[in-house]
Amino acid sequence: MISERTVNIFLFALLPVTVLAAWLLDEPFIITLATKAAILALAGVGLNIALGLGGLVSFGHAAFFGLGGYAMGILASHAQSYAPLMEVPFLIEGTKSMPVIWLVALVTSALAALAIGALSLRTSGVYFIMVTLAFGQMLYYFAISWPAYGGEDGLSIYVRNGFPGLNTLDPVQFFLIAFAVLTVGIFLAWRLARSAFGLALSAARQNAERVETVGLGPYRIRLVAFVISGAMTGLAGALFADLNRFVSPTMFSWHLSGELIVFCILGGVGRLYGPVAGAMLYVLLEHVLGGLSAYWHIYLGLLLLLVVLFARGGLIGLLSGREVAHE
Repeated sequence: MISERTVNIFLFALLPVTVLAAWLLDEPFIITLATKAAILALAGVGLNIALGLGGLVSFGHAAFFGLGGYAMGILASHAQSYAPLMEVPFLIEGTKSMPVIWLVALVTSALAALAIGALSLRTSGVYFIMVTLAFGQMLYYFAISWPAYGGEDGLSIYVRNGFPGLNTLDPVQFFLIAFAVLTVGIFLAWRLARSAFGLALSAARQNAERVETVGLGPYRIRLVAFVISGAMTGLAGALFADLNRFVSPTMFSWHLSGELIVFCILGGVGRLYGPVAGAMLYVLLEHVLGGLSAYWHIYLGLLLLLVVLFARGGLIGLLSGREVAHE
């Protein structure tokens, strides 16, 4: 069997190699697909911090993805219309700067995750799943009823936001931005998993009572992990909205929350590169099978069923021969 480290290296190199090949063959659409996979992988890495490390099955992570997207959409729309975002107590204007938008998306998503997590984590099991789902749906219906920013029709951004020194309208350069952010996200997730906090989070997942006996608070540990997870997912939402130059309430949809969980399961829950493998496989299936049938999700469901039944370690576990996560 191939070692898991080798599989991870292969997965890390696959996206840039694909983009290089597409650039040489003059296939910009393939570059866009690779960029989409990188952004969705970042959202999956964020979810995997809560799901894989903390054992928190959140069915409302689309809430943070959508908040990140709307943070981009609102700021960029005010910048393109030259209308101030807020005039009291002081003037706040929109912006087309990606770093500023990312910061706003991170802070907004982190604050939302803090509020949602503070309430949701007082429950467990199926109740936690349903509470997170309820929060996501609340934001979904709020976005639908928000006519100032498109309501049900969504909000279009005419020109992609800018990054210092780069032409973000060039597909390759925008991919490099998304891939660089994904790399930082993977590194942070790796460091987190190996830190004292990560070990405490893993212990809380396995036996919360024992963690309490040594003086640690499982609730606080899980809450911090949930906030980090939500912030990273929100950053992915801002990038995704920038890729499409469009935001809509579907970014809050529970379907998207389910897709993020599917990424983790397909690649391998708790594995560092599991969401990366799952997102790439998902985008590939969507492109290939979507061209064959409008009901391609049936095949995705069959694949997911096979993974759950016969490859508990996901795609990475299948290739490396390790059912238990080990990076």
